[in-house]
Amino acid sequence: MKEALLYKKNEDTSVDCELCNHFCHILENKAGICGVRRNIKAKLYSLNYNRLISQGVDPIERKPLFHFLPGSLTYSIAAMGCNLSCLNCQNWQISQLNEVEKLDGEFPGELIKASDIVQRAQKENCQSISYTYTEPTIFLETALPIMKLAHQKGLKNVWVSNGYMSQKCLDLILPYLDAVNIDLKFFLESKYKKFTKASLKPILDNLIYLKEKNVSMEITTLLIPGETNVEQQLEYMAKFIYKKLGSDTPWHISKFSAEISYKLLSNRETSMKEMEKAYQIGKKIGLKYVYLGNIAADDRENTYCPKCETLNIERQGYIITRSDKQGLCRNCKENLNIVI
Repeated sequence: MKEALLYKKNEDTSVDCELCNHFCHILENKAGICGVRRNIKAKLYSLNYNRLISQGVDPIERKPLFHFLPGSLTYSIAAMGCNLSCLNCQNWQISQLNEVEKLDGEFPGELIKASDIVQRAQKENCQSISYTYTEPTIFLETALPIMKLAHQKGLKNVWVSNGYMSQKCLDLILPYLDAVNIDLKFFLESKYKKFTKASLKPILDNLIYLKEKNVSMEITTLLIPGETNVEQQLEYMAKFIYKKLGSDTPWHISKFSAEISYKLLSNRETSMKEMEKAYQIGKKIGLKYVYLGNIAADDRENTYCPKCETLNIERQGYIITRSDKQGLCRNCKENLNIVI
């Protein structure tokens, strides 16, 4: 447990958390929406500080990041909790801790130091450290020292995030943040509130801010039948990415499956026809790199040159075959927007 970053004390014993866009007003002996920041005697504490519930080596493509160090390994870490309450959460066993106040004693997870994680990443020949599986915003106090040390040791830092952090949080991590994958779940305020108990606008604002700060960025949208693909949401998403983030921003469209979902157990899985339609929407709007995820043996996970359509990176599961020339098309030398 450690005193939290980004909060302010009030004249009474309450505090106001400034970590994410919930901006929780937290009474004494209560926790915020994330469940992992508690007001103890008029001070806010991070309960999951330096306690990792998951860690290990992943292909960077698993994040998914297709244009950042493709074919490399990343050391993934996570702590318990999340600041959203997504009905479709795929890591709900470790993220959905809104009942954390019922926990007694120490928070679950391995107690670590920043140097432990950096050394493990180096030992496993990883080029980066990924803060992932749960929302990295809610373990900022753990992540930030690791990020600083990682940069000192020549490692890159990746956040896989729901994008709901405050700008104050972003400003703390931006000097050490190299790449990010943000979930853009819906493009309707009503859908965001229903499925996540959060709001759309702060996420869009953060995406624009990250773009302005030149962070390598990719977007992921889980295609939930009858929810994500209604009321022209996909068209609006694609247009937003194209106009505000740039046509070379990769957009990953992922297939939904109820088998690994938190509470959407009765929803049917996404059909290939729906996946195809979403793919075509992105390409028609003008996005250069649209990828289909959670489906087997599909060439829409490959990277083709947007100019001459030459295959430059082939992906079969996590087997990556690169034929690009240092981020340029091997045929016409078009820039493929790849960080190498």
